[in-house]
Amino acid sequence: MLSDSKLLFSFLAVLGKKVTAAFDGGRLTSDGGALLLAMAERTMGICDALASCVADRRDRARRIHSVADIFKARVLAIACGYEDADDLDSLRHDPAFRLALGKLVEAGPGLASQPTMSRWENAPTTLELARMMKRMVAIYCASYAAPPAAVTLDIDDTCDVAHGCQQLSFWNGHYGERCFLPIHVYDTATGRPVAMLLRTGKTPTGREAAGHIRRHVRQIRRHWPYTHITIRGDGHYGRPEVMDWCEVNGVDYILGLTGNAVLRGDTVLAMAADDCAVRRALKDLPDLRCHAETCYAAKRWKRALRVVARIEACRAGMDIRYVVTSLTKPTAEHIYEKHYCQRGQAENLIKMHKGQLASDRTSCRSANANQMRLILHTAAYWLLWTVRQAMPDSAKLAKAEFGTIRLRLLKVGARIIETASRIRIAFASACPDADLFRQIALRLRAAPA
Repeated sequence: MLSDSKLLFSFLAVLGKKVTAAFDGGRLTSDGGALLLAMAERTMGICDALASCVADRRDRARRIHSVADIFKARVLAIACGYEDADDLDSLRHDPAFRLALGKLVEAGPGLASQPTMSRWENAPTTLELARMMKRMVAIYCASYAAPPAAVTLDIDDTCDVAHGCQQLSFWNGHYGERCFLPIHVYDTATGRPVAMLLRTGKTPTGREAAGHIRRHVRQIRRHWPYTHITIRGDGHYGRPEVMDWCEVNGVDYILGLTGNAVLRGDTVLAMAADDCAVRRALKDLPDLRCHAETCYAAKRWKRALRVVARIEACRAGMDIRYVVTSLTKPTAEHIYEKHYCQRGQAENLIKMHKGQLASDRTSCRSANANQMRLILHTAAYWLLWTVRQAMPDSAKLAKAEFGTIRLRLLKVGARIIETASRIRIAFASACPDADLFRQIALRLRAAPA
């Protein structure tokens, strides 16, 4: 029977001429930029690295697709905006995706289908997932040409609404949802992802948070033993267990701190708040911001620590935010405005990870399968990040979000022409970003594999 996609349909007539259409163009693709992603993947080798962590338990005589090719097809599809494995049933015959995986346009079987993708999302064991998480940290470290002198890692959790009775889903009263609260760790200064960990939908305890930080820092120090690490996070991570571990292991921290009656009654902070309110009133300003610091020791803390307060007086009242830090040299204003407030960029990266790469599609029942999805979406993040890094600094898209890069550089129409001796890709002549596309391709082509 004739496929529905090949049935004729019509549009409005143009100058008296009937306009008809059908999806029967043949070797055409709407995702010509997938070849850029393939070059980025070749440079990083991220899919081969992840595949090496998973044991292939299939009968060798019946294998058609390697584990690396299965992961690569899934990651490329996610980066191109096809977050559902169902789309692979059609994309497995797309000429650009076939070329991206090193296969000829029509010769041989199609790429892995949706059932194969789903099986491999559920295949890794907990131990294999742990290996993959370690490998992701190694990929982060390898993305630097040389170990940096210092890095600041932002750690934060985000609400990931559950879709049913799923392992690790938990009711969270703050969000009013049954959800997961996966932890995201980023090198915010460069936009690099470090680790993504699926976890239950309740706020992490101090012991749990310290355990996650300990594992990530130790893995990084295996690659960078002399790099100074600073941890930055909100009040969820301003726990004594986290601060104690950081101080013992030579890690600096800048963490949010929940206000309480003792801090509000602190003499130094109270005088600074009164002075701020008076100066705002005398100058009749809509608002006035100032900063102060004090030494404070909660009951569970081993010693008094430096606490910085951001004080904002306005006509509606007073708003005070607190930060606890191990840093001693910068001023209170510098600590809050130049250091702590930079963690807002981590929230932007999380939004991009979730909103533009659909990493919250954790709809599997198994927690392991959902963790696997989080890893695959992070691999897609890496490919898009690598494509953006290959752009000249002067390019209009050099700081663009992934959704914009996908729209302008990946969703490019092309005709694939295969002859006996070569394959030619004819991109749309009217592509507005043709010059940038060419520059990226040349830079990724020259990058060492």
